[in-house]
Amino acid sequence: MTQNYGFVMMTREKWWNRFVSDHRDGKLVQSYVQKGEAPPKDASVILFYVTKPTGQIAGWADFIERKVGEPMDVWEEHGRESVLRSEGEYGEFLGDWPRVSFIRFRNLHQGTHAIPLAEALDLLGKKRLSRKGFYVDKETAEKAIALLE
Repeated sequence: MTQNYGFVMMTREKWWNRFVSDHRDGKLVQSYVQKGEAPPKDASVILFYVTKPTGQIAGWADFIERKVGEPMDVWEEHGRESVLRSEGEYGEFLGDWPRVSFIRFRNLHQGTHAIPLAEALDLLGKKRLSRKGFYVDKETAEKAIALLE
């Protein structure tokens, strides 16, 4: 699992701020909601890249699992872990997508030193970042976490 040790996940600043706020309020297990069958399937660590205007890796968490299913079934089981505040907000977010993924994680850490885009690209060995996210090996994930601390 060294090759797929970490997963860089793209998130909007609005959602990142809610994750951080919920964590500060004591929410231990959280879920990132994605339309369809979204990655990662398996990883140890999630690195959160906060998209424009922020444009930086802002933190990390321990990956638990990916739950995929029909929207209402997964919402009933894990909706309380989401940053979506109500079933209505959830429905508005999903629209008519027939499948949903909840990327479950714990131990969210907001980095003391965020990694700006240019530095992140260099660290990750990328010319640009995929909007769907991507896996990184253990060494790269550990370097990113060390820079964030």
